[in-house]
Amino acid sequence: MVMNQKIQNYIEKLPPSYQEEVVDFLEFLLAKSERQEEREWSKMSLASAMRGMEDEPSEYTLEDLKVVYQ
Repeated sequence: MVMNQKIQNYIEKLPPSYQEEVVDFLEFLLAKSERQEEREWSKMSLASAMRGMEDEPSEYTLEDLKVVYQ
């Protein structure tokens, strides 16, 4: 049985008030999934942007920073 049909069969057996709860829960799960996906993309984007930078020479030294903040 296809998952959509299985879910539909269960939902049809519930009273309307519980069906509303199911919809609320599904909306919660969808929002949670989207937030997780955004975090994963954000981490991947940052990792891609920073890739190889650790091998680049620094443009500034600690002495440069001390001069600015004294």
